[in-house]
Amino acid sequence: MFPAAAAGASFSLSLPNEQATVRFANAVAAALEPGDLLTLAGDLGAGKTAFVRALIRHLGGDETIEVASPTFTLMQSYELPRFVLVHADLYRLSGAAELGELGFDDLPEGSILVLEWPDRAAGFLPPDRLDITFTLAPQLDSQARNVRVVGYGAFGARVERMEQLRAFLEESGFAEALRWRMVGDASTRIFERLQLADQTAILMNAPRRPDGPPVRGGKPYSAIAHLAEDIVPYVAMARGLRDRSLSAPAIMHADLDRGFLIMEDLGGDLIVEGNPPAPIEVRYEAAVDLLVSLHRRKLPDVLPVAPDLDYCLRHYDIGAFLIEAELLLDWYLIGAAAPSDLMREEFVALWSAALEPVIAAPATWVLRDFHSPNLLWLADRDSVARVGLLDFQDALIGPPAYDVASLLQDARVDIPEDLEVTLLGRYVNARRADDRRFDAAAFALCYATLAAQRATKILGIFARLNRRDGKPQYLRHVPRLLGYLQRSLAHPALEPLATWYAAHVLPRDAL
Repeated sequence: MFPAAAAGASFSLSLPNEQATVRFANAVAAALEPGDLLTLAGDLGAGKTAFVRALIRHLGGDETIEVASPTFTLMQSYELPRFVLVHADLYRLSGAAELGELGFDDLPEGSILVLEWPDRAAGFLPPDRLDITFTLAPQLDSQARNVRVVGYGAFGARVERMEQLRAFLEESGFAEALRWRMVGDASTRIFERLQLADQTAILMNAPRRPDGPPVRGGKPYSAIAHLAEDIVPYVAMARGLRDRSLSAPAIMHADLDRGFLIMEDLGGDLIVEGNPPAPIEVRYEAAVDLLVSLHRRKLPDVLPVAPDLDYCLRHYDIGAFLIEAELLLDWYLIGAAAPSDLMREEFVALWSAALEPVIAAPATWVLRDFHSPNLLWLADRDSVARVGLLDFQDALIGPPAYDVASLLQDARVDIPEDLEVTLLGRYVNARRADDRRFDAAAFALCYATLAAQRATKILGIFARLNRRDGKPQYLRHVPRLLGYLQRSLAHPALEPLATWYAAHVLPRDAL
């Protein structure tokens, strides 16, 4: 039996009709995560089952899903794209002693449990949960309902966030929009597609990044690696890219303090196709041309965000490169292969030497996540504007080879080596045509070094996502990353690093 949980944040609202109930179910669906408990209270006929029906159909993306009240079956299970949802009704239970017979302990891992009549389980509900109470509102309309939303325990902060978002959508004119949660990235941001009449837009819900524990010199990893802490860099870069005729989303509404954005919907047409995804060559060519068009310009390191607010891009310094590479040691090489202090010292020394030409290279904007998941194809636009840009909040001032390597050694897509060489030649030839002083050999060394550094970093990130965050799906990309490492470390100047990786990371006969 759990001790009574104190209520956290709460809010109330009125649902004047069935359409409002559907929109409310959309909002709750966007806030749910695997393993959540949602309790529904209210008298018979108050609207609990109607809400669950809208919730399940929305999460399933199918308006034809049959959702019956489990009053007599007690429990119904639904296999939905993001998780299994279990809908239980405790109305017929005479007391909490009967709970053990329902099989809650045997639910699939990560299931969402939606529980009607939670008072029948008083004292046995876990402290972290979302509670929604429905009451009739006959003074308004026969279909109208009043709703009280309460977050208990850890859900309190999430309910507070829900209420802030509800207010933001009201202020921006999207309160009545239908909402669909989109497939997320590896970050804590949530994206939704909004539809209001015939208009669509994208909602970004990005709370300020909390500082992690200090890892070096009293600073957290995010500060050393120069990761964005809020949405200000995203807004600044979106404006900066659009001012240069590139297709970043237009920002329609923003709450910089709370981390909410509504922005232009660039669609869903990618630069890859198939399953598994493969590059569409003409679209990759356009992406390469986009980098050429950006890198040939003199770009500022201070960008306007709003009246009286500018954003200064930081530099991709040696500290950021090294702490990223060390993710390999901290998360990928653990257990029997855990690095000794001597191994770590050797690793850092080798990378410090290898990165010297990179730090000395001419600098430009580094978008930092310039790869297929963040690039869209806009067939109705011209030239390099045909490539839509999505993810650039961590942009820095740094070596131009970084984004080229990010594109041509995509961690999630197999880029054939002959296509990589062809596209790399396209970039180099275009830069030389612009500037005969462009040093192709120096660029090739920077490219190989940064491709190896990026693969090293991502191996650590994917291992961390598996071990710390319970997201093993990223491990399927590890063989591809190891293959990219072999390609990059084949550069003659990287032989010392190649020897270290052959001994500690790659098979001994791989290099």
